[in-house]
Amino acid sequence: MCTALLSFEPGLPTLLVGVRDEFIDRSWQPPGQHWPHLPELTGGLDLQAGGTWLAVRAGGGRAAAVLNGRGRQAPEAARRSRGALPLAAAAGQPLDRAVLRDFDPFHLLTVQYGRALAQSWDGDTLTEITLTAGLHLAVNSGWATAAAASGAVNGRAYELARIAHFLPRFASAARPDPRPGQPVADAWGEWFSLLNGDHIDPADDRALLPRRDLRGGRVWGTTSVSLVAICPAGLRYDFTAAPGDPGAWRNVL
Repeated sequence: MCTALLSFEPGLPTLLVGVRDEFIDRSWQPPGQHWPHLPELTGGLDLQAGGTWLAVRAGGGRAAAVLNGRGRQAPEAARRSRGALPLAAAAGQPLDRAVLRDFDPFHLLTVQYGRALAQSWDGDTLTEITLTAGLHLAVNSGWATAAAASGAVNGRAYELARIAHFLPRFASAARPDPRPGQPVADAWGEWFSLLNGDHIDPADDRALLPRRDLRGGRVWGTTSVSLVAICPAGLRYDFTAAPGDPGAWRNVL
């Protein structure tokens, strides 16, 4: 996953958007209860490594998402898949600091109603931030907020372009109030067009739903988008495996 958007305000549902960017030919399955040892969790399954990029625990009102970070890579012989991290976090398990050096750099976001913890590992140092109320956007280089749209430290040009375009766009749109039973488009209101790409070409540096031909038969781009809303009454989870197609969304939970 290459972009995460978080919004929480006192007394309102906590909103999480997870945009997964990956090689198009990497095999995966759509959200389900794919882990027999964690039957309370729902998420998409990465068939290559067995983990996920975003997991939710409806009964506990918790969601977790992971993005690749930047920094020192883990030793190849000991490397573990970062896809295990959202599973543990959504299940309520604390991050195991004893094995951090076995993971490549990451940003892990764990969200509950009115609470969000961002944990970032660069291969040497773990940084933990309890995010304050407001609108936050994460890319591979770090976190930015609506108050500081250039806040991603050492962000690459396409990351900074994405932040500069989409943080103000989401901030100026009416904040959704998703409710059970609503069609996806109605549930996410003015955000829905933005979540479908905001009419930006996937080759544009600003694109939220990018697509790049890396030659040699390899294509990298957005393979899915997940939407989660958490409130005291429960959790809503919407998903699309055809990013950019407004008619392809479905409700998972």
